Amino acid sequence: MTDLNALGEIGLIDRIRQATPAPTHPETVLGIGDDAAVFTWDDAHYGLLATDVLVEGIHFDLTYVPLKHLGYKAITFAVSDIAAMNGLPVQVTVGLSLSSRFPVEAVDELYEGIRAACEAYDVDLVGGDTSSSRSGLILSISVLGKVPKDLITYRSTAQPNDVVCVTGDLGAAYLGLQLLEREKQVFLADPNMQPNLSEERTYLVQRQLRPDARTDVVHELRDLGVRPTAMIDVSDGLASELLHLCRQSKTGAVLFDENLPIDDQSYLAAEEFSISPITAALNGGEDYELLFTVRPQEYDKLSTSSRITAIGYLTADPSQIVLATKAGQQTPIRAQAWEQVKQQ
Repeated sequence: MTDLNALGEIGLIDRIRQATPAPTHPETVLGIGDDAAVFTWDDAHYGLLATDVLVEGIHFDLTYVPLKHLGYKAITFAVSDIAAMNGLPVQVTVGLSLSSRFPVEAVDELYEGIRAACEAYDVDLVGGDTSSSRSGLILSISVLGKVPKDLITYRSTAQPNDVVCVTGDLGAAYLGLQLLEREKQVFLADPNMQPNLSEERTYLVQRQLRPDARTDVVHELRDLGVRPTAMIDVSDGLASELLHLCRQSKTGAVLFDENLPIDDQSYLAAEEFSISPITAALNGGEDYELLFTVRPQEYDKLSTSSRITAIGYLTADPSQIVLATKAGQQTPIRAQAWEQVKQQ
């Protein structure tokens, strides 16, 4: 038997894709292989369909994750996939599997967060399914979106010399997770202890518990008249997403460590946990920012945006995907192992 860790996440996706028959319906434009499936919506638009599954003990820990925040974050997960195709969400369904240890009020709290996210992203909650579970709480979110045909953006269409850009800042969600995990261990040792999360760490905790999908940047790109050449959302960490984009576009990349956008609170927390802030930015995951590429001549339109940072460029050599220092040293960029990424 082949161990999942040996195959890796990218390898597993490739294995499933290769064993999947080609689409037979003419409405299907793209199946497995991007952030969302693509199909014909009408003459002017493509439809987008994405699904995300969240499992208790793997993707979230109810020791410190409020159910209301979990509901909001679950919708964010799926909406982020639509934004990564340069689209906007329209409708969402929620599959819910839970055990009898959850009272009705807990479900009410979960759906309070789900409804808040639907309102924030202007998406309709139109259905779903419920079932019992023997092993805790499981959420399955499917979101339907759409995008004008002339604006759809894939992972596979970047070109050498494109400017690599990212929205927001990176690594904060991972460092927020470290803070919450530390407080959990303190609580387990002494349940009478109160959490010690200072106000200056609020941003990091928020980034972990209640991230936002960057639909605002999708609107901004449209307002600026910029169509990215390729795009992907940063869910499993910048390194992993960059490798996906370069692999599917058949390019290499050079990122500059000094250009990676890292919040001041992230620097302080990284020092506290003896973690390199660059490592947190590259491999932390769950930032739900957008990583995208644009032609050099298009970047001038973005240069004044406070929400977008240029962090590198693409090359013609797919074998070289590196992080460069100011001193000129280059280090190959590697993705984390399957078990590390999936247990965050």
